[in-house]
Amino acid sequence: MKKKACLAIAAVFAAAALTGCGSQTARVDTSKISAAVIDANNGFAFDIFRELDTEEGEGNIFISPISISTALTMVYEGAGGTTREAMAEALNYKGIETDDLNESCRNLLLHLNSLDAKVDLSIKNSIWIRQGEEIKQSFTETNKEVFDAQVTELDFSKADAADTINRWISDSTQGKIDKMVSSPIDPLVVMYLINAIYFKGEWTTRFEEKNTFAAKFNSSEASQEDVMMMSMQSDMDYASEEGYRAVRMPYGSKKAAMYCILPDKGVDVNEFISGMDAAKWREIKESLAATANVTMQMPRFRMEYGIKELKGALSDLGMGICFTEDADLTGIRNNLLISSVLHKAVIEVNEKGTEAAAVTSVEIKTTSAGEMPEFIADRPFIFIIEDSVTGSILFMGKYSKV
Repeated sequence: MKKKACLAIAAVFAAAALTGCGSQTARVDTSKISAAVIDANNGFAFDIFRELDTEEGEGNIFISPISISTALTMVYEGAGGTTREAMAEALNYKGIETDDLNESCRNLLLHLNSLDAKVDLSIKNSIWIRQGEEIKQSFTETNKEVFDAQVTELDFSKADAADTINRWISDSTQGKIDKMVSSPIDPLVVMYLINAIYFKGEWTTRFEEKNTFAAKFNSSEASQEDVMMMSMQSDMDYASEEGYRAVRMPYGSKKAAMYCILPDKGVDVNEFISGMDAAKWREIKESLAATANVTMQMPRFRMEYGIKELKGALSDLGMGICFTEDADLTGIRNNLLISSVLHKAVIEVNEKGTEAAAVTSVEIKTTSAGEMPEFIADRPFIFIIEDSVTGSILFMGKYSKV
């Protein structure tokens, strides 16, 4: 089965455990963000991307890996025994001391929430606890300190309980995502841990709308679809290597950028994705070089992905025990398991720039070459948005069909 998915914005947790912090303006010492944590999050970004691409088959994919990682890392703070080991395996946290992880997450959050005055990037976290449940204070205090998480006790039995949580989600994503929690809330649900990320950035060098034209996009060898193709000719970082071409397009003050990766004709995009990992990503970035007069064309598009249940993909990455009665979340409270990990993401790319948002909700229940340089994205391609200061992947995706 072909794996077509536009995995986007994987980067947001890839570069560092990015979390919600409100409006921080203080300068952050990025030396306090461990390179091992960045590598772990970027590794997870490609791991979950490949799993979803395999799972989805045909179609687009768009996710925020950093949103997923952040929400799961909040749970990780309360995991123990083999459950903690399984989460460390999936999140690539093996060998990383808890204090180093937490310091990196805290500073990464501060960094990302004050990344660039010309880019709107906001990451927020919240924990919603069923009223009356006795949750360990050490767990909630750690998540407040590390992830700036808003912790709220809520009567889940009330008819408007889900609406209250969904309003927080809508406010945190500028209205781009307005519903993740359904009503009525299951009586067995003890807690929701939610990460929300919002990104809006204008290209440093914009596409001119007058240069956008109607074109054909080759979804497959036998299928073409109509698109509006944006076009520019500009100096940019560009690579033409065996198997692919790539470009880097910065936003604002160049502290964030979108990378587009176009497999060569005849190279299946899903096969290319199956070989992508953190090492391949570094290779692609290192292949880029400042190049004059690159002809750049890509579709103007809007994509919505989810609400996607991630239990299957996370189980395949080694977290299966977390979803069973053998789960050890005693750092939160006894007799708990992860019942659901839902993710939704949206993105719009146009001549001005990019607007994207993603939400991850973790539900906890009780147990009960020589040629002119050009990049013509008229066939499936991959795109990645990165924090260029730390190398954190904020979003990543694959655009394979209109």
